[in-house]
Amino acid sequence: MNWAFTAVGKVTETYAAGLLREMLEIPSCSYRERRLADYLAEAMTNLGFQTHIDGVGNVVGVIERGAGPTVMLLGHMDTVSGQVPVRSEGGRLYGRGAVDAKGPLAAMICAAAGAVGFAGRIVVVGVVEEETPRSRGAMAIRATHSRPDALIVGEPSGWSSVVLGYKGKLDLRYTVKCPATHASNPVPKASELAVGCWSALVDLLGPDASHAVFDQPGATLVQLNGDLTTARADLSIRIPPGFDVDELVGGLRERLPAGHLDVLNSVAACRVGRADPVVRALVSGIRRLHARPRLVVKTATSDMNTLAEVWDIPMATYGPGDSSLDHADDEHIVLSDYQRGIDVLTTALSELGHLSVRRDDRAGEAPLPIRRLR
Repeated sequence: MNWAFTAVGKVTETYAAGLLREMLEIPSCSYRERRLADYLAEAMTNLGFQTHIDGVGNVVGVIERGAGPTVMLLGHMDTVSGQVPVRSEGGRLYGRGAVDAKGPLAAMICAAAGAVGFAGRIVVVGVVEEETPRSRGAMAIRATHSRPDALIVGEPSGWSSVVLGYKGKLDLRYTVKCPATHASNPVPKASELAVGCWSALVDLLGPDASHAVFDQPGATLVQLNGDLTTARADLSIRIPPGFDVDELVGGLRERLPAGHLDVLNSVAACRVGRADPVVRALVSGIRRLHARPRLVVKTATSDMNTLAEVWDIPMATYGPGDSSLDHADDEHIVLSDYQRGIDVLTTALSELGHLSVRRDDRAGEAPLPIRRLR
């Protein structure tokens, strides 16, 4: 028997921990994911996947186990820059990407390999460039892959939580040039106009705008550079479901006396309900480990936003790891939580093998509260 598997076909805890550690040992900041993709292609092949690396650098592994539904598990390989020395200490595994999001991706690989009871097709994808504005990896997947029957996106939710949705994102750039003049001249200067653009945006969004509230937009002045003659302001707005992007951009342009306002990137918010089959499958896995599941919505964005724009299918986001440690100098994952995440995903895959039934097996249970997190 392959030493990576137990007698009942599950991936061993030793193998799972070793896989994640190896992933952490390979630096893979955005645009430099190829070494990790090569490693994962080999590792997944050894676990029984049919693997390849696509044209943009995504690694794709497929396991065929029957004529049932196709479930895609998608996480990202890239990390933000910065080094966190890889080490194990006190039941924790440290390293850049341990939480965001190599831990969730490794858990998906192990769960898919060990989901011997799933009689369908499992596609595991490690995408590139999630940490960049364009999300090129997920964009390529939605353009080139057939729509699966269900999707789980790998991001740190905490092993006992399921993410139902994310705010969207609108990135704007305002640039302006003015004739050279003395500082005491009362005409508007470029730097003043850039500050005025930010003030106009805040006014348009209104007093209730907040990053802390899922159903309200929230703005950030990402960067401001300027002098009397030239200035540039980069603005980012997190937007709730149903937000009218065109109305905001048009209204802001009307308030600018000079300069140009460009839309750099726009992705819509996404949200599914408690009864979504993927949510229910993940909740079942959490309950099987005797925990009370939490359902949350987040004010950031993920590849779930990108895929939900064109795939109207059951989906949710899940992964072990504490999202408050995203990009942190002490980024780490609790190994016992990582193992629980694998078990939850394995159970969820088993549940999703019955997608065509569409039964509400949870009728009569008290509804779970939805929490709003960053």
